[in-house]
Amino acid sequence: MKVIITGGLGFLGQRLAQRLLHRGTVAGKQGPVAIDEVVLADTHTGPCLLHDERLRSVQVDISDPAAVSSLLDRPDITVFHLASVVSAGAEQDFDLAMRVNLDGHRALLEALRRLGSCPRYVFTSSLAVYGGESVRGGVDDATALHPRTTYGMTKAIGELLVDDYTRKGYIDGRGARLGMVIVRPGAPNKAASGFASAVIREPLGGQDYILPVPLDTRVAVVGYDTVIDGLLALQAVDGAALGGERTLNLPSLSVSVAEMIASLQRVVDGRPLGHIDVQPDAFIMSVVNGWPQAMHAPRARALGLPQDAGLDDIIRGYMRDYL
Repeated sequence: MKVIITGGLGFLGQRLAQRLLHRGTVAGKQGPVAIDEVVLADTHTGPCLLHDERLRSVQVDISDPAAVSSLLDRPDITVFHLASVVSAGAEQDFDLAMRVNLDGHRALLEALRRLGSCPRYVFTSSLAVYGGESVRGGVDDATALHPRTTYGMTKAIGELLVDDYTRKGYIDGRGARLGMVIVRPGAPNKAASGFASAVIREPLGGQDYILPVPLDTRVAVVGYDTVIDGLLALQAVDGAALGGERTLNLPSLSVSVAEMIASLQRVVDGRPLGHIDVQPDAFIMSVVNGWPQAMHAPRARALGLPQDAGLDDIIRGYMRDYL
């Protein structure tokens, strides 16, 4: 089996590739299949922390149908589609979001359709597909999608595309709606949710941090290891168990920023931390306040998908992996 990860040079893409290479197999129609190639497809070239003869990275414009088709050169293939223009970036550049998140997604699906092998396809969606005051308290899999951002709109359309291409037999699609993924290492990206990682990462690194939301802001978060485990488990699920609605909420934790800081202080147990200064940012707050504070995941739980034990474990995992 050949595995393609779009957005593969990103943080989650490389962690997913590492796990796949370590396992050596991926789910196929008749059971586990050996992986002989993993392709990290991204819009840029950059450092890859992984070294394996089965691994290669490719620079590709995902909105270019010819370039995408060149990646899909065999029928025995699985795709994890992680590439996206994220929340705040999509709000600031509508045209780029449409080109990458919609045109790119369609180009990828059309190339898979032409293979004629109905390959498994894992799509990463987001809590941003929900929006408005009516969902602030929490959502579940049955909650209607009503995004209030360009990013959320593109993800909602992406979910519908996965459903319909699966219904037509072009792909065997499945998708995971992710909460705020923490704790992301390195420099912050343009996601409005970036504060959920930065409020832990920066103080741990001894850096002062300006928090752009109030301490009582409640958000749905998920640890990066749980995301990777969830995507792999979802790829292995029999499509018949998913029915016609192929995207589900991945289990997450509903926590306030104050609780995140308290967990950090508890875990480090006296280690010096950078200072956190609360200075609400109107733009970030306008985006975050349109998202649900909790994501209930009954379908994922019924399928046995993983869930984080708690914030303390997420922070300990980050410290183990990156400090």
